[in-house]
Parts: sequence; C-alpha cells; structure tokens
Amino acid sequence: MRGWPLIKLLPTTTNFKFVKYARLAAVFSVVLCAASIIGCFYPGLNMGIDFRGGASMEVAKPAGQTISLEDMRGAVSELGLGDVQVQGIARRDTSIADGSTAVVRFQIPEDANQSEVVRRVEAAIAGAVGDVTYSGVEVVGSKVSGELFRSGIMALGLATLLMFAYIWFRFEPQFGFGAIAGLVHDVILTFGLIVIMRLEFSLNMVAAILTVIGYSMNDTVVVFDRLRENLRKYKQMPLREVIDLSINETLSRTVITGMTAVMVLAALAFLGGEALFGFSIALMFGIIVGTYSSIYVGAPIILLWGVKRGERDDPKAVKLGMASLP
Repeated sequence: MRGWPLIKLLPTTTNFKFVKYARLAAVFSVVLCAASIIGCFYPGLNMGIDFRGGASMEVAKPAGQTISLEDMRGAVSELGLGDVQVQGIARRDTSIADGSTAVVRFQIPEDANQSEVVRRVEAAIAGAVGDVTYSGVEVVGSKVSGELFRSGIMALGLATLLMFAYIWFRFEPQFGFGAIAGLVHDVILTFGLIVIMRLEFSLNMVAAILTVIGYSMNDTVVVFDRLRENLRKYKQMPLREVIDLSINETLSRTVITGMTAVMVLAALAFLGGEALFGFSIALMFGIIVGTYSSIYVGAPIILLWGVKRGERDDPKAVKLGMASLP
C-alpha cells in the first residue's frame, strides 16, 4: 500500500523559526507557572491516602476463589471516602498470589467515627464480592503521611539536582541552567494539571513526575547535543539561527518519540482503570510540556546567556548572547 508506513508522510526537514516566538512563549510559560504555584497552595493538592493518612484492611476469600478488584474498588468509592486503593496481594499461608486476597485502603474523615466507617466499608465489600474475611484495620496517621510527603518532595528535588550536575559536566554551565529551567518548568506545570483536574496526589503521582523529569532531560540532551555540534560546525552563523537549525534537525525524532509515548499512555489511561488514570494523564501532559520546554525554555536561556563559539578549535571565539533575541 502506497504511503505506508505513515511515518513516511512526515517531512524529513523543517525550517520553523522557533526563536522568533521565544519572548511570547516566555510570557506564556511564566503566567502558567505562576498560576500553577498559586494553585498548589489554593485550593491546594488533592492528597491521597499516602500523604493524608487513612486506613487499610486485608480482605480474603478461601483459596481458589477470586476477588474482583474493580467491583470492590467501585463499591468502596461510592461511600465517598476520598481516595480508594485496592491491590491484590499474596496469601499469608501460601505466599502465592492466586487472586483470593487483596488490600483495600481508604480515608477516614476527620469528624467521622472510625468503627462506623469500617463497618460501612465491610458492608460495601460484602455486597460487591460476597462473603470475605478481614484481618483487621491498620491506621496510618497524619504524622507518618507528612513525613512521606516530605520524602517525596525531597526525591523530586534530588532528581533535579542530579540532572543539573549531569548537564553541567557534559556541557557548559549555561546548558545546565537551561536544562534545569526546563525541568522546573515541567514539574510546576504538571503540579498545576494535578490541581486543575483534582487528581489524587499519591506515590504513583510522584513516580509520574519523576518519569517526566527523566523524559524531559532526555529530550533536552538530544537538542543540546545537536546544538553543540552545530556551534562547532557553523562558527559564523548567528546563534539564533544555529538554535533554530538544531531544533529543526531534531524535531522529527522528538515528535515521533513523544507521539508514540502519548498514544501508549492514552490507551493506558482509558483502558487501565481508575487506578492508572491519574498517573497516565499526568505522564502524557508531562511529555507534551517536556517537548515544549526543550524548545522554548532551555534553548532560549542559552540564547540569553550566550555561548563561546568554537572554544576548543578557535582561540578567537566570540560570545554571542542577549543581542540575538528577536
């Protein structure tokens, strides 16, 4: 069939003037980041059980019988207890995951009676999956959840610092600051999406943001690597033109990789159930803004800062910088 694969329909070379719109994109990004930061404080993140605290109980049926996790999750969710997590685990007596045992986690409202809430949950589970046995209730307090939240934020900060160190040693300092600006931009906007869509902020969401950091850095390194090569190759070309050339040369790779990941995550979001919906949506959004930031956040910072042209090969290298902005 002619025209197949469809990837052949994409242009092999492009000549977009990305730098021309750098100022407009900067204003757009600053406004969105400011709104996202404000949103993290008001109305604030919709904390899940991992960070707010709650209760968990083990639910089991006789060996050989299975528990429908989706039915149990739906029944408990209808009680209006906030974030509900249901996960299959191995049996205690055999250490085999045969589908007969699960753990359900749910929140307990501050003004509610714990025993009454547990009885409602047990009744909902029994109505959804039949007779089961319970191993008791374990409550995770707000203090432990607060420590877990701080640990999650520290993990995000440490990942960002390690990425900065990697770029610093591989490229020049201005490349490192451009990459970090892009990472911070992507993380802040992803938090903004979580606030706007009222997604549950849990450990799964922390994992999604860490994945966004890794993807954004990978995309940025590809662009920066091509930019460094072109800086040595085209020593007399204006810096803004070198940046446009480098982005255009890596654009097809960036778009194809991003579209592939987004299509997979879209399928995961709509077919993976409620447990994976928030994770998939945050990751899809992070991949999109990660592509955007490598073009309109990281590269323009290098343009503002300036870079030495042909530093290793030309002792008379000139530094082009802020004057290159349109």
